[in-house]
Amino acid sequence: MTPPIFLPSRRLAPALLLAMLAALTACVQPHPGNETSRAGRYAPPGAPPGTCWSTHTSPAVIETVTSQVLTEPAQLDASGQVIRPATFRTETRQEIVQPRQEQWIEIPCPEMMTPDFIRTIQRALTARGLYRGPVHGQMDAATRKAVQRFQAPLGLDSGTLTLASARKLGLIAVAG
Repeated sequence: MTPPIFLPSRRLAPALLLAMLAALTACVQPHPGNETSRAGRYAPPGAPPGTCWSTHTSPAVIETVTSQVLTEPAQLDASGQVIRPATFRTETRQEIVQPRQEQWIEIPCPEMMTPDFIRTIQRALTARGLYRGPVHGQMDAATRKAVQRFQAPLGLDSGTLTLASARKLGLIAVAG
């Protein structure tokens, strides 16, 4: 006889699921080597206390390289005339032109990202012709795309607003 199988009741299933999720979140560890600031946020080593940071990973740039490789040289007669031309094979390989890079970027702290501040970001990006959506104070996909369009020429292809970009937009005072 097989032993009975325990199946949780429908009332017990949500509680069991919540307990499993709580146990799972306890297993999440910070990335090795990342230090946390006083506020408990991730920050690069040596970051000033009270600053907020994010990481941006730029993808590797991979190029397809195609080359012709000699498989058999040409056969020549005694006078140097080609009897049979050389044969080649085509080889294609992937080559990493620029490796993936991860960099720390200083960002406005979450408490600063109020709807009023986000509306100001949207207005500043609208004035530069980078944002065409409604000014509603939500950091939505259209706003992030506009931030990315603003930052890409500055060397950062990311939709996360950096502190340097916020200063360049005139939204945050420049430290003197």
